[in-house]
Amino acid sequence: MKKFVLILVIVLAASVSFAKGVVRTTTTDLSLRVDASTYSRVILTIPQGTQVYLQEDCDCAWVYVIYNGYCGYVNAQFLTKSIPANTTTAVAQEPIRHYTNSYGNTVQSPTRYNKAPAGATALCRDGSYSFSQSRRGTCSHHGGVARWL
Repeated sequence: MKKFVLILVIVLAASVSFAKGVVRTTTTDLSLRVDASTYSRVILTIPQGTQVYLQEDCDCAWVYVIYNGYCGYVNAQFLTKSIPANTTTAVAQEPIRHYTNSYGNTVQSPTRYNKAPAGATALCRDGSYSFSQSRRGTCSHHGGVARWL
């Protein structure tokens, strides 16, 4: 029972961090990796000047981020410490969840935001934003696609 409560607390804490919209900007082209290591497989390269969403705001060497619907680790030394003053970011209105798609990638589940977030591919009919990497099944449990982004 203690393990269950601990896991629940960790999951809720992670959800709250994402829901608060902890955002950083890349200072160089940055590799998004499967694990927190330079030896880990690269998922994709995040362009310089791109905003990413952090799971946890910490002084860690590696941080877990969401970018364009992909999740992984980046080296924290290549992220800004604060959001540029003229930046207005989309903030999640509910906890952020993820799923593994048919390609084996971890993707953010449709989530309600105050405005279209970076990386969203569609607006669902229930008002949530989808980060689907294919058209098939996008917003399938959210009333279908209202508009492609």
